[in-house]
Amino acid sequence: MTTAALDARFETARQVADAVLFEGYVLYPYRASAAKNRLRWQFGVLVPPAWAPEHGEHCLQQTQLLMEPKGDATLTVELRFLHAQRRTVQQAAPDGTFTDVGELHLADRVLVPWDEGTEERVELALTVAELAGDGVTLPFTRPAGEESEPVLDADGAVVGRLVRRTEAISGVLRLRASELDCAYRAFKLTAVVENTSGWRPGDGGTGRDAALSRSLVAAHLLLGLDAGRFLSMTDPPEWAKGATATCVNRHTWPVLAAEAGRADVVLSSPIILEDHPGIAPESIGAMYDATEIDEILALRTAALTDQEKREARGTDPRAAAVIDLAESMPPEVLERLHGAVRALREITDPGVPPDAPTGLEDLQVVDGEAVFKPDTPWWDPAHADTAGPAPDHVLVDGVPVGVGSRVLLRPGLRRTDAQDLFVRGRAAHVEAVLHDVDGGVHLAVTVEGDPGADIRREQGRFLYFQPDEVAPLAGAAPLEER
Repeated sequence: MTTAALDARFETARQVADAVLFEGYVLYPYRASAAKNRLRWQFGVLVPPAWAPEHGEHCLQQTQLLMEPKGDATLTVELRFLHAQRRTVQQAAPDGTFTDVGELHLADRVLVPWDEGTEERVELALTVAELAGDGVTLPFTRPAGEESEPVLDADGAVVGRLVRRTEAISGVLRLRASELDCAYRAFKLTAVVENTSGWRPGDGGTGRDAALSRSLVAAHLLLGLDAGRFLSMTDPPEWAKGATATCVNRHTWPVLAAEAGRADVVLSSPIILEDHPGIAPESIGAMYDATEIDEILALRTAALTDQEKREARGTDPRAAAVIDLAESMPPEVLERLHGAVRALREITDPGVPPDAPTGLEDLQVVDGEAVFKPDTPWWDPAHADTAGPAPDHVLVDGVPVGVGSRVLLRPGLRRTDAQDLFVRGRAAHVEAVLHDVDGGVHLAVTVEGDPGADIRREQGRFLYFQPDEVAPLAGAAPLEER
């Protein structure tokens, strides 16, 4: 594989890696003042060694996995992380001096102090032969720095400035490979990323914020072979299962990151993923808060007040982009976020005849996705075969039970709730026999003697039990009680 081809595969993996890199970067409601944005960057943080042991954090991460290179294949490695930079806000005085302030109000945003993150990369390409023995050690550093950016009002006048400061960080990337003693030409690859900063608490700051400014944040690795393949850690071939079990991954987990069917690119991520992860095609932009659903985030963000949006826009350019995205999202794009069917698998039920309607008869493929025909959705009550034949009774202990039957309630312990315990042993009237799309049968009942039974019937708010949770009682419920 050429370097250009491998780089193209890295670009595919970077789409997922970017989501890892910026996961939790700024959370809804995307304002620095929000409590959830005051403790940031929880994934893949490699702190200075002096900070790590006493505070339960880590200064290194280790990736181990198996690979089968062809010939003298080249391994390409890309370490990516965020370097935190402290942004302070200063207001301009008439005499041309600047003073630190907690807020600077502009027409479209409110600027506040904030820790931004800049992407850093450490890249390396070497042959498998170079990884033998002690392997390769690559130290790297990023120097301290300071820069300022003028803040202009709507008329172009300087009203303040943003001052960004970064602290020096240093680290090391160690790589080695040892050949396995097996019938195949396979190697165990070890990659260690370590923060080697000599900073100690009290040297220019204390607390986690000071440590974060000297940390590798959201650190992860992209690994690529120009010839050969990596072996999956979760689904290795039979001959490699024993060797795979000896791999030790610390604070990171490697997955195959090329498209399905290929195994030449790996993403080692502090967030555990499955092999061949991907970004949903419905996703229209990063929202940095994967603990939420994009649809909900978009709706909530669009519903923020104008003042809240001004604060979010002033918090971070990425937060401002989320606000603009939510405000400009067309209805048809928002509708796509509601969900999609990726694949269908056959589910068999021994209690359902093989020729019973399943609802899948109305499926068609549109743009490569399975969707239901537009005439009548399968879940619509007007559908011809919502759940197959729906008899008006069901046999319970050999007795037909239908609307108007009297039954004794005996809810099952494993699928009941607290409310059911109060009606155990009570007589009830069957109001309906219902069949769901999975072939299950449910009895809608009202409890005998319940003074609110009429209201339940009017509103359709019944209690529901399965046939094996009731026993037939003699006689039928009087008509006036149904």
